[in-house]
Amino acid sequence: MCNNYAPVQRQLLRDVYGVEPPPLDYPPETWPDYAAPIIRSNQDRRREALIGTFGMVPKSRIPPGVKKFDTTNARSETIGEKRSFSGAWKLGQVCLVPATSFYEPNYEGGSKSVRWRIWLKDEPDFAIAGLWRAWPREAGAEVFSFTMLTINSDKHPLMNRFHAPGKEKRMIVIVPRSEWDDWLTCRDPERARSFMRPYPADLMEAAPAPRAPRAKAAE
Repeated sequence: MCNNYAPVQRQLLRDVYGVEPPPLDYPPETWPDYAAPIIRSNQDRRREALIGTFGMVPKSRIPPGVKKFDTTNARSETIGEKRSFSGAWKLGQVCLVPATSFYEPNYEGGSKSVRWRIWLKDEPDFAIAGLWRAWPREAGAEVFSFTMLTINSDKHPLMNRFHAPGKEKRMIVIVPRSEWDDWLTCRDPERARSFMRPYPADLMEAAPAPRAPRAKAAE
């Protein structure tokens, strides 16, 4: 499960993805309910960038009285069945989530986790398979949200090192650069499943990246 990553910044969106960055600024690290860029294919089958909220169902959209639930990740095995994701999946509302790295908890040193950073060797960025959806806004304009697709990583030499002991190992789906447009224009859910493959561990790097301690409040 990934709910913390570093999104691609504006210049890379232009230079690598060939899209005009959205006008809205966004933080250098993304967490649930944060705004970040995504890329989808428009009606002309051209790439376009949008700003979306990380989490398919933003907390502000969960009805009062309903327990909060996390939708930052969607399991590829059940994506067509889960209410939060099935509509977008069946409509082919796929996207790319551009990133320079992502973060996962590592428990190899004991019961307390250490945050690790994961990135690709010799690559300034990569793109994660995602789904998007639109929400109506009072003023009439749509707002967007997104989720990342995940697969089992029990046998992945790198990604099986993360997450709590005893829990299933999961990893995000990284779409190879040569397949970006194939993914973005895919509208067939069964064909989309062919993209659900683990990224080769020998093309990835990882290192501890603990979060900086919070500054103490002034007395």
